[in-house]
Amino acid sequence: MPKKSSNSFSLMTAPERTIQVQHYRSENPRKLVIMAPAMAVPHSYYREFCQWLTTQGYDVLGFDYYGIGASQPGSLRKIDSSITDWARFDAQCVLNYALDNFPALPTVWFAHSIGGQIFGMLERHDEVERMVTVATGTGYWRETQTGLKYKSWLLWRGIVPWLLPLVGYFPGERLGIVGNVPRSAMAQWRQWCLHPDYLVGAEQLYERYAGVETPIISLAFSDDELLTRRNITAMHDFYRNAPQRREFVTPADCGVARIGHFALFRPRAQQLWQQLLAPQINAALPVADTALASATPDAG
Repeated sequence: MPKKSSNSFSLMTAPERTIQVQHYRSENPRKLVIMAPAMAVPHSYYREFCQWLTTQGYDVLGFDYYGIGASQPGSLRKIDSSITDWARFDAQCVLNYALDNFPALPTVWFAHSIGGQIFGMLERHDEVERMVTVATGTGYWRETQTGLKYKSWLLWRGIVPWLLPLVGYFPGERLGIVGNVPRSAMAQWRQWCLHPDYLVGAEQLYERYAGVETPIISLAFSDDELLTRRNITAMHDFYRNAPQRREFVTPADCGVARIGHFALFRPRAQQLWQQLLAPQINAALPVADTALASATPDAG
């Protein structure tokens, strides 16, 4: 794929807190897309997809949460951040930058996994044209995929409580679990995943999430190795006043063998970018009376 114009810059999101942002430019952009990453996934994972979006006529802002990828200024033992900090400082600063500097372009919050979970924590969400969520659901351990439930219980009850104080962060790369995560983010994620209502219940944010009226288009996949339809439904139900269209896709629907939780953003999935992802940026928005239209959740 041809390389399009892009530039990297720093944003100070709070005192002594700086993140890296990548702006991918289209010649005649129709919209501005913010690529909100998943837990511990560096922006570099989405780079080819963001570059491809510029060929479709969109400017794109990609970023790393503080402590992740290019926004990790040193050893994770010496820096820290909670997920709430990722939302209220980092994600909020990127959203403010987009809205303030590109007021003529409709802004799309394009969220992978946790990027869609934290949207309800943001201010100015009413200025976003739409949120597109991809593989976004709660992380409540009892509602994850069957083969993952008791591994999750062991992670949250056994591994994380002693490993964080011992190492100073979560060394997920060495363990083959998620990725390296700042200690406060991992501790907070543990708290959320042990609560039946996940982050909304753990942080008592029911009314805040109910206050979101930004239209949401959700894409979820039958072969997601982490989430069940119950997880996905529960997370989007917290946005109860946002008009929504929810699509539950099987690999067979797309003529491929696998989609899963992560593979959709890999370069070899470009066929699915054209088929599944890009159309949601320009699709007709759902209307308010379909806010809770979704299939009955499975038993998980």
